[in-house]
Amino acid sequence: MTRPYAPGYRIPTDLLLKAYASGVFPMAESASDPEVFWVRPETRGIIPLDTFHIPRSLRKTMRRGRFEIRFDCAFAGVIDACAEAREERKSTWINQPIREAYIGLFERGHCHSVEAWHDRELVGGLYGVTLGRVFFGESMFSREADASKACLVRLVERLRERGFVLLDTQFTTEHLKRFGAIDVPRGKYERMLEEALEGEAVFYP
Repeated sequence: MTRPYAPGYRIPTDLLLKAYASGVFPMAESASDPEVFWVRPETRGIIPLDTFHIPRSLRKTMRRGRFEIRFDCAFAGVIDACAEAREERKSTWINQPIREAYIGLFERGHCHSVEAWHDRELVGGLYGVTLGRVFFGESMFSREADASKACLVRLVERLRERGFVLLDTQFTTEHLKRFGAIDVPRGKYERMLEEALEGEAVFYP
């Protein structure tokens, strides 16, 4: 981690892309904290695309077709929902400078959202950064059971279809481990990242 930026600092888009290409990403202590710091973890979470696992109960949900999955239709709505405090998570790391930075990446085609809709309502989603053949997952939210999980399934399908080779989750959680997430040491991750940045995959359209 490095020293935080001063309050109100805006993260230049080019700097943010260079950071991702170097294996570094920004965070904040909380949504209300205006400062941002850079993170380069000792171990990195990834979901290997060839061993992605869909739990049996989720397979049933996907077969029922409860959710309509869309891409890049409500990016600002997704990042705002991810930043909301919830009962199980009182605060998040998405503050205003980070929100503005990722909307800037979205406008340049380097950030994308996967959204779950039900009865014309946005009920779940995730967003992340794309660079080369890498998708850097940032955050997800769910207002209905399995909504964000359905987005993750469609995300992996999309990445496979479009020629992506690395799905970075930053950290692993017990939730992500159910889908096959693993930790890799920093050195190994950075070698994987360097290889995955060669070439270009298009997420959307």
